[in-house]
Amino acid sequence: MQIHIYETPELAAKAAAALIAAAILDKPNMVLGLPTGSSPVNTYKELAKMNREGVVDFSRVTTYNLDEYVGLEGTHEQSYRYFMNANLFDHVNIDKANTHVPCGVGDDPEKNARDYEAAIEKAGGIDLQFMGIGRNGHIGFNEPADAFPDATSIIDLTDSTIEANKRFFASKDEVPRRAISMGVGTIMRARRTLLIATGADKAEAVRGMVKGPVTPRLPASALRFHQDCVIVLDKAAASLL
Repeated sequence: MQIHIYETPELAAKAAAALIAAAILDKPNMVLGLPTGSSPVNTYKELAKMNREGVVDFSRVTTYNLDEYVGLEGTHEQSYRYFMNANLFDHVNIDKANTHVPCGVGDDPEKNARDYEAAIEKAGGIDLQFMGIGRNGHIGFNEPADAFPDATSIIDLTDSTIEANKRFFASKDEVPRRAISMGVGTIMRARRTLLIATGADKAEAVRGMVKGPVTPRLPASALRFHQDCVIVLDKAAASLL
């Protein structure tokens, strides 16, 4: 686990974008795993800027997102498909047919999860998995639990995650209670992983990930066993290390 600490969130985002761009330059047809949430937004802005300036080319990149709410259509403004289009895909030269977000609708969410895991395997697995970390240590929507989920599955969201995400909805009651998420095992099978965390509200989770026991009660701690993991932090997120 390599840890890089930057003075500001903006500098951390630039560093994460540079690492992703370098990976694409090294393998233009790479399979890139992507997150949503507040943590990656500035990184996506940097990647869009680099694409406009001709530094990085997304035309042959395939993407798989970590997660999606169960029950939200991709056209819903709080769905993660909508988020990805608005924050990255609409601003780079990627083929939307090569961008994949779990399907959270339909009669059989569990089948959707199995199909998504199979699609990742068929694509050859994730070359680089980019992600953030939740305040309770979740990665993707893998919440604190008694075991690490191995594959993409349906997750019951904890109250702390619902509370954290209610700011995006009209009320807490509108926040979906379940999500479809890559498993910790799916993430760990990526050939490289990159995690970004910024802000003092992530400091406790970051400390647990880096210095605490490896436990499914703090899912991000599994990254300590990943063969190629880079952690990018700002000073606030690193303040308890």
